[in-house]
Amino acid sequence: MIYLVVIAAVLALSFAAFNFMTVKRMPEGTEKMQEIAESIRIGANAFIHYEYKILYLVVGVVAVLLAVITTWHAAIALIIGSVMSGCAGFVGMKIATYSNVRVANRARETEDIGETVKVAFRGGSVMGLCVGGFALLGIFIVYMVFGIGMGQLDITSASYTNMLGLSFCPFTMTLSGYALGCSMVAMFNRVGGGIYTKAADMGADLVGKTEAHIPEDDPRNPATIADNVGDNVGDVAGLGSDLLESYVGAISSGIILAYHMFSKSLAENTGMSNELLKTLILFPLIFVAIGLIASCLGIASLLFKKHMSQDPHKDLDASTYLASGMTIVLGLVVSYVMFRSFESASLKSILGFKCGWLSPWIAAAIGVVSGVVIGMLAELYTSAEYKPTQNLAHASLEGAALTITQGLALGMKSCMAPCLVLGAGIIVSYQAAGMYGVAMAAMGMLSFVTATVSVDTYGPISDNAGGIAEMSMLDPKVREITDTLDSVGNTTAAIGKGFAIGSGALAALALMISYLYSYNDFNTELILNLMEPMTLAGAIIGGALPFLFSGMLIEAVAKAARKMVDEVRRQFREIPGILEGKAKPDYKTCIEISSKGAIGEMKVPSMLAIVVPVACGFIFGPEFVGGILIGSTICSIMIAIFAGNAGGAWDNGKKYIESGKVPGSGKGSPAHDAAVIGDTVGDPLKDTVGPCLDIFIKIMSTVSLVAVAVFAEHNLADFLMKFFG
Repeated sequence: MIYLVVIAAVLALSFAAFNFMTVKRMPEGTEKMQEIAESIRIGANAFIHYEYKILYLVVGVVAVLLAVITTWHAAIALIIGSVMSGCAGFVGMKIATYSNVRVANRARETEDIGETVKVAFRGGSVMGLCVGGFALLGIFIVYMVFGIGMGQLDITSASYTNMLGLSFCPFTMTLSGYALGCSMVAMFNRVGGGIYTKAADMGADLVGKTEAHIPEDDPRNPATIADNVGDNVGDVAGLGSDLLESYVGAISSGIILAYHMFSKSLAENTGMSNELLKTLILFPLIFVAIGLIASCLGIASLLFKKHMSQDPHKDLDASTYLASGMTIVLGLVVSYVMFRSFESASLKSILGFKCGWLSPWIAAAIGVVSGVVIGMLAELYTSAEYKPTQNLAHASLEGAALTITQGLALGMKSCMAPCLVLGAGIIVSYQAAGMYGVAMAAMGMLSFVTATVSVDTYGPISDNAGGIAEMSMLDPKVREITDTLDSVGNTTAAIGKGFAIGSGALAALALMISYLYSYNDFNTELILNLMEPMTLAGAIIGGALPFLFSGMLIEAVAKAARKMVDEVRRQFREIPGILEGKAKPDYKTCIEISSKGAIGEMKVPSMLAIVVPVACGFIFGPEFVGGILIGSTICSIMIAIFAGNAGGAWDNGKKYIESGKVPGSGKGSPAHDAAVIGDTVGDPLKDTVGPCLDIFIKIMSTVSLVAVAVFAEHNLADFLMKFFG
């Protein structure tokens, strides 16, 4: 059955290649449109090449350290994971820079929303298909080379001893290395791209819209090209790497947990067989493979649809719901085929499967449904079709202060409902299939990630298309179409962020159980006592970490944006005729400011998630790090939901005013100025802080899981206790 994984991966990557070439064959439009698109393409390529140079230098250093303190297999897997994630981000960024101008041109030629949606979605589907395809291809390589080729699948004990004399279960460590490689690329792409795009966006808006009162993406604004470059490096490459990392983390958490459950069963003599272990390992792989195939069909249903509606949201939702529905139905078949041969009584006593062969499917289906419900809740709070965002738009009539106040309230209130869904999902999935069920819920939530990423990526492509239309001075009807697509894209992006943080929380919980298994005797009950001073102190510090991380990111964006604002003002002041359209702005300097700001400011936040758990582990020991993981996970969930929903609502509230739906207000009005300020406040929240936090908690969990075998044996706290005891 494992070959179904590579079949699904090859199908997805082949479909991605077909869509890539189909988009490239489309006409780019006028000479001016081609010139602007080329500038955006050059800027995006320059940034990602420079970022990847730094990234792979760090990957090389971490791989060497991993080979020394754990296993060389994990180091190789880390490199494989980083290459797969890096390829997905790079290809997605490339197609976005080809799609944007073609979307604008299709809108120009047809003036039809449905036809334009198809082009934007085809470009977005390349990113989505690459996320699923490259992730599964990498897992298949690790499974075949290390699992089967080197016999690691059959080794269930800590039999591999490294040069430091430490022992590990080889396949779980190898798979952790692969997940860590994906996480490192995601962190760099999300943090670097997030700082880049928001610095440019804030600089362009604050000076262009509110001071000079020129339209968004006006060619007279020097920051417009940098802003559009940022959409590609942050909202496309960053998004793809982010959800690929979530996808791999969810799959890995289930497989790693299965190994630890097997060891616990051996210790307690509950009778778990090798055959059952292999089934538990294989089930998440097969489930996500059929999810990837279902996503391909969901994407095809929209791309080959003859009669599109004039409501992009309806068509995009239909594609996603088809993918998720087919995943649930086919997943039932997979669960039956794989678990039917095992007795229900033994599944219940060994694993906690209350419903026999049906249990893992129930847990995975709960994940799928939870993800869809969290997405609906994000839509409720961020879409201009609903009251929360409409009320926020009307608050702009009273000025910027009340716009910001109302947006903060909206974001905070929006945390409760998704957390209730997550809590219910954890309880029900655990009741259905034990701790393995929680891991399967995380996996289920992301099993159709290809469909959700395709819809998410369509958003920044549409945003770029609007920028090109404005800078090329196309008919206002074209910008009207792209703005409609972009507004829907803001909502779909908020939905995608909800999926990412929800699955991140579930995967982090499954990894937490594996973490506890890694340093505790399997005969002991797994309890992390929060009333122990060391654990409680860790939880308090862990709770503060997401705030520190978020503050560093916002400050990084503010620093880079400040330089951008100064540069745009300088050009308006010193270049004669720029505001009259008689002189061309200096776009290149603004691109350089964003690039230098992003690369310079991303290093410390990116390394925080790797360094803190390892350093704290070697100083205070595993219980302290366990507390850190609990505290940081809980706080990250809240901040990420708040940031994504508040930022999305501010953005769509601004667009609601621009569409003329607030009587007496429109572009250039005082209410619009207030909404722009609200949108600017929300920019680093929704596109930098929120998306980075789910990576933050998973990379901390993965790093802790990899390093715990070392610092559980060798830490300063234990040494001092022995010395003074």
